[in-house]
Amino acid sequence: MTERQRIVEARRLVVKIGSALLTDDGRGLSQSILTQWVDQLMVWKRAGVEIVLVSSGSVAEGMSRLGWLQRPEHVHELQAAAAVGQMGLVQAWEAQFQRYGSHTAQILLTHDDLSDRKRYLNARSTLRTLLPMGVVPVVNENDTVVTDEFRFGDNDTLGALVANLVEADGLILLTDQEGLYDSDPRGNPDAALIPEAHASDERLDAMVAGGGRGALGSGGMATKVRAARLAARSGAFTLIAGGRMEAVLTRARAGEPVGTLLVPDQERLDARKQWMAGHLRTRGRLVLDAGAVRVLTEGGRSLLPVGVRRVEGAFRRGEMVSCVDEQGREVARGLVSYDAAEARQLVGCPSEQIAERLGYLQEEELIHRDNMVLV
Repeated sequence: MTERQRIVEARRLVVKIGSALLTDDGRGLSQSILTQWVDQLMVWKRAGVEIVLVSSGSVAEGMSRLGWLQRPEHVHELQAAAAVGQMGLVQAWEAQFQRYGSHTAQILLTHDDLSDRKRYLNARSTLRTLLPMGVVPVVNENDTVVTDEFRFGDNDTLGALVANLVEADGLILLTDQEGLYDSDPRGNPDAALIPEAHASDERLDAMVAGGGRGALGSGGMATKVRAARLAARSGAFTLIAGGRMEAVLTRARAGEPVGTLLVPDQERLDARKQWMAGHLRTRGRLVLDAGAVRVLTEGGRSLLPVGVRRVEGAFRRGEMVSCVDEQGREVARGLVSYDAAEARQLVGCPSEQIAERLGYLQEEELIHRDNMVLV
């Protein structure tokens, strides 16, 4: 498979579109521009691709609605503009997708939502429930409650973290430039576009150094390279492409060599599981019967409560636990779907009886296979 074929064959994408590509010269949202974006995104959706949209534009829309001509400097005023503008932003996307009979959903996230494991899993479950329904989640930072020290800082970073969250195949970052160049094209007319590279390539650091801000967005190309590296840790590719190129998303879908494609060093599943194994400490143990051990190691299936003999330790939903056989040998690690107290109630429980025992059902699996790595 060629690297560009990754884009054509992607089944789940996160697409980030910045304010400059959504507004009428900064004077609020442009309906005609949004129409063009939705027309292109629907080409992907009609091909069966699930789309998560990370959209800027709330502050610009809020300023327009409030009649403000200059961007305010005080945080509380920016938050007020974002609160007003977010209403228009979601309304605009919903109206545009409704032309095709598709619904949108508003998802507002903060750094805390993605650093707290329980809230992380709640957000993940919501998004992964919406996507098979054909709904397009519209994600933005919850500007009304965040403070500077806890901000994502830019929607490139948010897009990459959402790509990790939903286990997307790829991340598309649309920008003012046609892609990543080997030097700053604003100062060097001979700067050459980089068509493809590995996200981990250290030479990219020198290429984006001194790229500045301004027309390149908040943080410039350096933020896009950092975002690509964040996305790569779960095996997602990143396409950095010019949002002002005609039909850029449609052309990318057709396999045309638009923009800069930054690819991960590992395939998606391997990369995500290595990240899980290397970055999370275990908080408890699940002792499994022989049948459950065999299902995990030979069948590559999820861990169901019926195969658990004993629960050890204190852990919360979403934390890493160790799965051991009855002799204490570790066979797997994974992110558990229930708290320790809940898991103890589910020992030996068939999945169809979980709701009866707990009074509710979060997941049918104690650990889903996508959240597990064999050791």
